[in-house]
Amino acid sequence: MTEQNNSELSHRIKTHIQFIYPNLNAEEISQQLLNLMRLTENTPTPPNHQNHWNQEDIIAITYGNSLLKEGEKPLHTLHEFFNKHLKGCINSIHILPFYPYSSDDGFAVMDYSKVNDSLGDWADVNKLAQDYKLMADIVVNHCSSRSLWFENFKQGKEPGKDYFYTASPDDDLQDVVRPRTSPLLREVVTPQGTQYVWCTFSHDQVDFDFRNINVLYEFVKIIRLYLDQGVRIFRLDAVAFLWKEVGTNCIHLAQTHEMIRLMRCLIEHSINDAVIITETNVPNHENLSYFGNGNEAHCVYNFSLPPLLINTLISGDCRHLKRWMMTMPPSQMGTAYFNFIASHDGVGLRPAEGLLNEDELGTLVNTISQFGGRISWRSANGMQKPYEMNISLFDALQGTSKGPDKYQVDRFICAHAIMLALEGIPGIYIHSLFGTNNDYERVENTSQNRSINRHQWSVEQLEAELSNPFSHHSKVFERIKRLIHKRAKQPAFHPNAVQFTLQIGDQLLGFWRQSQNRSQSIFCIFNISDEIQTVKMTELNLIDTENWYDLIADQEVADLHGEISLAPYQSVWLTNLVLNQ
Repeated sequence: MTEQNNSELSHRIKTHIQFIYPNLNAEEISQQLLNLMRLTENTPTPPNHQNHWNQEDIIAITYGNSLLKEGEKPLHTLHEFFNKHLKGCINSIHILPFYPYSSDDGFAVMDYSKVNDSLGDWADVNKLAQDYKLMADIVVNHCSSRSLWFENFKQGKEPGKDYFYTASPDDDLQDVVRPRTSPLLREVVTPQGTQYVWCTFSHDQVDFDFRNINVLYEFVKIIRLYLDQGVRIFRLDAVAFLWKEVGTNCIHLAQTHEMIRLMRCLIEHSINDAVIITETNVPNHENLSYFGNGNEAHCVYNFSLPPLLINTLISGDCRHLKRWMMTMPPSQMGTAYFNFIASHDGVGLRPAEGLLNEDELGTLVNTISQFGGRISWRSANGMQKPYEMNISLFDALQGTSKGPDKYQVDRFICAHAIMLALEGIPGIYIHSLFGTNNDYERVENTSQNRSINRHQWSVEQLEAELSNPFSHHSKVFERIKRLIHKRAKQPAFHPNAVQFTLQIGDQLLGFWRQSQNRSQSIFCIFNISDEIQTVKMTELNLIDTENWYDLIADQEVADLHGEISLAPYQSVWLTNLVLNQ
């Protein structure tokens, strides 16, 4: 690699810096960033628009202590469980913040450089990274008010005395967008006098001031540390709020997008196949902006999918889901959607804005409440609006707007069959693997709505459930694993394979996937209602000179001119090319 290549890298970094920090020395900052990332003139330039994933990639989302065993560190327990039950099925694991923290189940980080010793240590993280692609959080917007940096801020000491964003109560803050109803500013007494620290989320989560170049340096050191420890997928938490300017809405600002481009440049030059995923729980069109021009996030969370899919299965009508699917642009090569339908957080409703009307949102919220869910609220124009539905996905799908019914497991599996077939990389929350129910005791103990979906399993109890064929946990686990194994063999399910939405009625969701080399087609059909539905084979335009096979039912389609009858919540994956079944 020539010196010219390194000068090209330096030029790229300087271009980003000049945009974000026009009044600082871009040459000096660029060299410092190269040094922190240990980049040299021999660093190869990664190819543009390169996919780092295929249909075998499935990411499990979990806390480090979701699985517990007496006498063992939870990270070790988690690793052993995955090796025993999920090796060869799931190849990637997202461990939610595993650092020392003070609140928000890890998202108020006290020290980014350490592993919470109640979970394990860096050796445990390293071992996981050797067996699985490891995804970790960069909680980039804020840290704990109990961190050393904030303690130093309060005492006027380095490092930290000017790491946090402050404003005045007299500033014009009326347009600031945030997902909480708590006061934005926290009053803090410092040697410089009383200051008002910006807190987008809570007063224990104090926002960084990235106008200070030293804050950027700190995070580049953190990124380098995580790369060294085996992390290959970086989730940029709450990144939309990173840059603030008084008098603006303080979300999605141009400097934020440029900062993501800079971080991507540094990360992918360090490790070619390292990936950035942005977590931006906002309306759909805003979320898509984080792809940039194929030069920002490699992947974006598909935040509109969970509320739309749950609404589809609760209402028995897929019109809104289909309309949304048809408006979603195909991801460019080198980018992908990160699909999920459950996570450690609740089901965000802002991404459904403009997709569901007020009455439909009201019906959805009321149904989830009747199924034992909790609703979190936000302020908007002086009004309280539902922000998030907190419920386990298994309990969210226990019935329809008519009430609970006998189809809970089938409806739950249908939801995952849809997600696994859609364009994008699937992320499956650990509690969805087991069909975990609402944890009301944990809500009672923490007084936090989100705790309802953050159960901690005793491994002994969980394995007893999984070995019991009559347990719904066992049924869910085996059926989801079977779908994952089938997906992994199909090139038409590559995250960037072609997708086309079918028009076969409002109670049948259908779409077509085609492999990138056009050799395999899969017609994906789902009965999203509680009644039997039929589809005429002629509506699918199957090529009748080919043999067609239902991958899920493991049977050939005998009559290409007849009908397929689908039981309530039945899923069908019809392919012309059967691979490694």
